[in-house]
Amino acid sequence: MAKRPVSDDTKKTVTKRKSAARTAAKKTTTKSPARKAAKKKTKKAKDRTWTRSIAIFLLKFSLAFSAIFILYGMYLDSKIQARFSGPIWKTPAQIYARSLELSPGMFLPHEKLVEELVLLNYLKVAKPRSAGQFSVSKTKVELFRRSFTYLDGTEPNQALFLAFADNRLVSIRDQQSGKYLNSVNLDPMLIDTLQAPNQEDRILVELQNYPQLLIDTLLLVEDRNFYHHSGISPVAIIRAAFANMNAGRTVQGGSTLTQQLVKNFFLTRQRSYWRKFNEAYMALLINYRLSKDAVLSGYLNEVYLGQNYSDGVYGFGLASYFYFGRPVPEITIDQMAFLVAVVKGPSFYDPWRYPERALERRDMIIRLLSKNGKISTLEYRAAISRPLGIIPRGHMSISKVPAFLSLLRRELKTTFGDALYDQSGLKIFTSLDPLAQRAAETAITQSLPRLEKARNISGLETAMVVTDRHYGRVTAIVGGRNTQYAGFNRALDALRPIGSVVKPAIYLTAFEQGYDLNSPLEDKPLRLNNQYGNNWQPKNYDRKYRGEVPLYQALMQSLNVPTVNLGMALGIDNVIDSLKRLGVEKVDNHYPSMLLGALNMSPFQVSQMYQTIATAGVYHKLTALVAVVDAEGDLVYQQDLKGNRRFAREDTDLTIYNMTLVAKQGTARRLSWQFPGINFAGKTGSTDNLRDSWFVGLDNRDVVTVWVGRDDNKTSTLTGSSGALTVFGDYMKLRSADSLAIN
Repeated sequence: MAKRPVSDDTKKTVTKRKSAARTAAKKTTTKSPARKAAKKKTKKAKDRTWTRSIAIFLLKFSLAFSAIFILYGMYLDSKIQARFSGPIWKTPAQIYARSLELSPGMFLPHEKLVEELVLLNYLKVAKPRSAGQFSVSKTKVELFRRSFTYLDGTEPNQALFLAFADNRLVSIRDQQSGKYLNSVNLDPMLIDTLQAPNQEDRILVELQNYPQLLIDTLLLVEDRNFYHHSGISPVAIIRAAFANMNAGRTVQGGSTLTQQLVKNFFLTRQRSYWRKFNEAYMALLINYRLSKDAVLSGYLNEVYLGQNYSDGVYGFGLASYFYFGRPVPEITIDQMAFLVAVVKGPSFYDPWRYPERALERRDMIIRLLSKNGKISTLEYRAAISRPLGIIPRGHMSISKVPAFLSLLRRELKTTFGDALYDQSGLKIFTSLDPLAQRAAETAITQSLPRLEKARNISGLETAMVVTDRHYGRVTAIVGGRNTQYAGFNRALDALRPIGSVVKPAIYLTAFEQGYDLNSPLEDKPLRLNNQYGNNWQPKNYDRKYRGEVPLYQALMQSLNVPTVNLGMALGIDNVIDSLKRLGVEKVDNHYPSMLLGALNMSPFQVSQMYQTIATAGVYHKLTALVAVVDAEGDLVYQQDLKGNRRFAREDTDLTIYNMTLVAKQGTARRLSWQFPGINFAGKTGSTDNLRDSWFVGLDNRDVVTVWVGRDDNKTSTLTGSSGALTVFGDYMKLRSADSLAIN
């Protein structure tokens, strides 16, 4: 069907209608201003809600973080308060040698006092002006004595003037008051410390006792703004960061002394941001809790400054002894600079391993002191010209005394048990005489090579025990040829046949039973049964028989046959009883052979036996321990000096007199050639095949026991007079024996 044509009017009408429809639709879809405003309002409300949510979250997070931060701070603060509320450190016991008592009229060669002062590390100067200094001339010694704690309290610093004449101390004058004194004691030498396992080794020093220059040096090098910051120093941290970035490695630290103290007290050495956070936080807390002086005192006594073999060296108080053998108040400018130098790295600046490196850093600090006006030009020149002056590692004093300390530790264990280690700040005063110990060590070092060369032998060993004749105090002990060796102690633990040194006990028994010096003894061939049921025929050393000899001659010449006859007449059980009363705890041979010394004893046990003879029959148990004083200065223990009489004096006097004949005319007569006009008492001893050489000698001061032999029990080729007596003579030469003869 054909389409009807559309007119133009119709087309226009349709177009208008479509246009109107589009306009109406557009009007329908376009928002009104009111709706736009509503939508904007809704959007703003949503934004505010989101912002508020974030703000609330941040607020809650901040509050939670603050709460955690505060709670964590309270936890850290509780640790700080717990550490600082009581004693901060449990300090090891300090072990001291004897205190030398000076009194007018005493025998004391001028040079021996000087030797004592050198051993105590007194500084020789032109004019003593502070503690620890002395000056010397031909007839006098001016001395500024140190303050020290002793049995009856603290002795103050004291300026003294001592006059000498004819090897004697003539007078002692207090230079401040001008008064003459009847007696005065020198400070005792610190020889070691005694700490429990895992206990840090330190010597506490009060802040006021540190030299101000040492404190100034430490602050100048380690923390210049110590008294002005709040425990941490942002300036130091930034400065260190730039220095490290420029160097490309860690060359400078930003930690304050307070932070270092925190690290030492509470934290590990692990490097992490968490540790640094704890370090800074606790530094702030400590700065709030403690005064600056308290922080500084804690640091000075806590800082790690070296390694003494397996033990760390903590605090400047101990480090001063460890490196220089002197108390910290007395160290010199160069020594202060060195101690501050090693703070940066005790291993890196170890003066024994890297002396050039240590010296370079010390000198840098001395220059820093001069540049900052802390010392004068004259002081700078003197300080920088000095060598390091470090003592041998591990020698708290001039030398170690391992054998003596071995004896002391055993005695402390017996007396106190392990409870001693639970107490802090004890002072243990011993009987060690530094002059006697040095003489004993020197005598052994000199004599043994000489004996080996003369006999064309090697491998000799030795031990020596020296005791105070009056109270049984051990004044020196050497446990072997290597006097500094801390291993096997032959003086205490080497059980050897004692040979003829047993004989004075037999003759003492005879005097008790009414014999006298002229009592006749038979010297003819003798046959007895020994402990194995075999015939035993004792012989004299020269293989001769004299028929009959007076008692004094038998001991003087150490004749075996008369001695056995005497012992059998006295009764072996009576001789054994005498040995036990003399202090021999156990006699392991009850047969006639014991009369010639077939007894195994240590040099220490032999010394105990002779001690009772030397003290006129009064038994004093040999001891190294004189007294113990606690941290408050109260006396905890003191040696009982009363003793126990076990023999009549007249009997021991006869025994000692007979022993003087041994030294004058008998087997030890070389002493009369070596020390003409001087009386000693003594007894030589030898054993089968000359395996052991013994000598025990007495003067008015000492009882000296010497053994020489070999560890493998082979012959030493030495008799008592050719071996041990030689060591004794060398010791006495070093001890100025001319003043100490038996009277």
